[in-house]
Order: sequence, then C-alpha cells, then structure tokens
Amino acid sequence: MAHFITFLLVLSLSLTFSLLPETASAQLRQNYYAKTCPNVESIVRNAVTKKFRQTFVTVPATIRLFFHDCFVQGCDASVIIQSTGSNKAEKDHPDNLSLAGDGFDTVIKAKQAVDAVPSCRNKVSCADILAMATRDVIALSGGPSYAVELGRLDGLRSTAASVNGKLPHPDFNLNQLNSMFAAHGLTQSDMIALSAAHTVGFSHCSKFSNRIYNFSRQSAVDPTLNRAYATQLQQMCPKNVDPRIAINMDPNTPRAFDNVYYKNLQQGKGLFTSDQVLFTDKRSKPVVDAWAANSNTFNSAFIAAITKLGRVGVKTGRNGNIRRNCDAFN
Repeated sequence: MAHFITFLLVLSLSLTFSLLPETASAQLRQNYYAKTCPNVESIVRNAVTKKFRQTFVTVPATIRLFFHDCFVQGCDASVIIQSTGSNKAEKDHPDNLSLAGDGFDTVIKAKQAVDAVPSCRNKVSCADILAMATRDVIALSGGPSYAVELGRLDGLRSTAASVNGKLPHPDFNLNQLNSMFAAHGLTQSDMIALSAAHTVGFSHCSKFSNRIYNFSRQSAVDPTLNRAYATQLQQMCPKNVDPRIAINMDPNTPRAFDNVYYKNLQQGKGLFTSDQVLFTDKRSKPVVDAWAANSNTFNSAFIAAITKLGRVGVKTGRNGNIRRNCDAFN
C-alpha cells in the first residue's frame, strides 16, 4: 500500500511538472559555442567595439533593446523583427517606438561579423548575439564584465499586441515595478539593480514633463524632485520643446555605467517617477543607500540580476531556430 501511495505521489508530481511552462534556462551555459564557433565572443566584442567608437548611443540602445526583448515573449530577439504587410511586429508597438536604431544596428552588424566566418555561419542565434552585445556595451562604458550564458534560439513570433502591458512605464510606483518584474522571476533587488541601466540612458522630455510642469493640483513640480534639478530640466525641456530632444538620465556621469545612479536618487535627481520612487519608498531605500555607498556590491547584484534576466522565456528545440537575418523570420 505504501508503495502504491508513493507511486501516486510521484505520478501526480510528474504530471504537475509536465504542465508547467517549459523552463529552457537549464539549456543555457557558458561556452555554448565552444565547438561550433569558438571565437564567437571576441568576434561579437570587436563588432560592438567598432560600433561603440562610432556613437556612444550604442550603449543605452543595446541595453534597452535586450530588456525590451526579454520582457516580451522572453529573450528571443523577437523585438528585432521588422513588420510586414501581414504582421505588425513588436518593434512597432508604441512602447517600442523610442528604441534607438543604434541598438538594432549593433546586433545586425555583430551577426554579419559572426556569419562572415565560414564555420560560424548560421550557427549563432540573434538572441545570443544581443545578450553578448549587452555585456560588451556595459563593460565598454565602465561597468562590470561578466560571463554570459548562451544557448538561446530565436523566436518564431513577434506581434505588437504581445507588448501590451509588458513593459514598465516612467510613472510606475514600487508595487507596479515589483509585480511586473516578479512575473519574470525577478526580485525587488533585481529590479533595483536593473534600473541602474538608466545611468547611461537618455529620455525624451515627454516621458517626465508631468513632473516639472503639471504634477498635481497642490504642486506643479514633483516635490520629490531636487529643486535646482527641476529648474535645469525646465530649461532643457521648455513646454513646447521639439519632441526629438533627448536628455541624459544621469546628470553627473552620463557616459559611465556606475553606481552614481543611486547617489543621484539620494539627492532627488531621479529623472522618472519610477527611478525616484526607489529612494522615496522605505521598502527599497536601504538597497539604494547600500549600493550608492559601495560600487562592488552593486556590480555583483547587477551581474546576478542581468544573468537572471537573460534566462527569461528562452526558446529551445522546436520553439525557436537560428535566424539567417536578425530582422526577418527564415
């Protein structure tokens, strides 16, 4: 009887696990291409470095592309797909229209460099190239370097509709941020660490104009915003500003990937509500204070968080393939 109960328990557990979504992150590993394309990381790094020397925008554009890719359908390069007459792709959703072209170009150039090596041709996915390029731009701008897990396949679908409600907005509070990140297995600490990518970001004025002109009935300017910084923002973003104007998200070290992002929050210089809330909410403030004080602790937390992000919704087996061109399905 005891054996029968054990059998039933094992059967019910196996059924439960078979109903769970496929977790492909177990397939990821460092040196995934050791046999098929052993020099892939240096090939990608060289292509990314060349692009970086042409424009610094390569850095924030590539990081943001990776984040927007992973949060919609997982890290499968579906955000790079071009729309066609019959399909409006992810990149044409309103939340993705501000993704800078230099991020897409970085991946496409790196893919061309990889495929120029005969033994590597059509062996390396665009999803993996984006993950490697993200690591490379972080290191090139002074951030921590880390080993990237590889083995993702490229996704077979990309629709604008799938982006709805999947990306954080600049006006999010801590609960909204936490629940969106938790949906991908990311903790509050992971979220705070990944938010620091804004240390090299830039933003169009429209994304935060409510904080400097019409915050509430009581106060035109968001009271959590540093007064001098608010005045500076009003000068850079007058009310009728050209919508193409973009400003640095880190007013102090905009071209360095560093923990100054957290020091800015301590001074009321977070550009978005979703940045400043990390300091004003007492639940997240201790982490901001700790990482503002210690860049090594921050770097370790960031590496852990971006590694976890890179495992989200990975495609393997029949759920993906290796695209010949990153912006079109095979």
